[in-house]
Amino acid sequence: MSHFFIKAAGGIGYLGRKIKIVKQNKEGYYPVNIDLGVPKMARSLIRKHRILVSRLFIAGVIVLILISKGRWESSLWSSVFFLTGVVLIGIAVTGRLWCSLYISGYKSDTLITTGPYSISRNPLYFFSFLGAIGVGFATETLTIPACIGIVFAMYYPLVIKSEQKKLAGKHGEAFADYCRKVPVFFPSFGLLTEPEEYVVKPKIFRKTLFEVMWFVLLIGIVELKEAFEEAGILTAIFNLY
Repeated sequence: MSHFFIKAAGGIGYLGRKIKIVKQNKEGYYPVNIDLGVPKMARSLIRKHRILVSRLFIAGVIVLILISKGRWESSLWSSVFFLTGVVLIGIAVTGRLWCSLYISGYKSDTLITTGPYSISRNPLYFFSFLGAIGVGFATETLTIPACIGIVFAMYYPLVIKSEQKKLAGKHGEAFADYCRKVPVFFPSFGLLTEPEEYVVKPKIFRKTLFEVMWFVLLIGIVELKEAFEEAGILTAIFNLY
């Protein structure tokens, strides 16, 4: 996605698929939006139902895993795919915990720009993407990770744009400056900055620990399904490459 910045009467605005002009009055800076992208109603629905849509997608992936079988099963490629999946899931779990450490209790009111948020504006989604692709590879197919990647690429940019609009409205010029320095999705590790100390809210952070268990659980489902197939309890409806 291309990003542009526009010099306005009193400041600089961020432009993705929408124009955000930051004007200045006596009270300070305030944002003015000219929408070029996703309709307002669509953004609202995406924001309100993001978790529900994600859970429905996970359920769909589980169903696809249960009724299909990889054509490369029992070959060298199946082992390569599974190992790739485990590595990606390991990175995803570690990365999501790293992100949660920084945003737990701060996400609503504070613009986080250090740690994982100094290398990507959406590191939580980036690591979730790796984990989702990892689950796909753990099925020992190429079709499922490809489908997951396509759906992710179609859906999450809308989520990101909706959240960026909210952050721009809340943090104004500080967010515009952050957008100029940090990439929207894929991390730039050379930008990493970390504080010597950081206050963590353990009660909120503890709740996020259960969110990463989905990736481990899905690997367990894949392995259990293969065991059921070997025992003759479950039969795949079709094979996937």
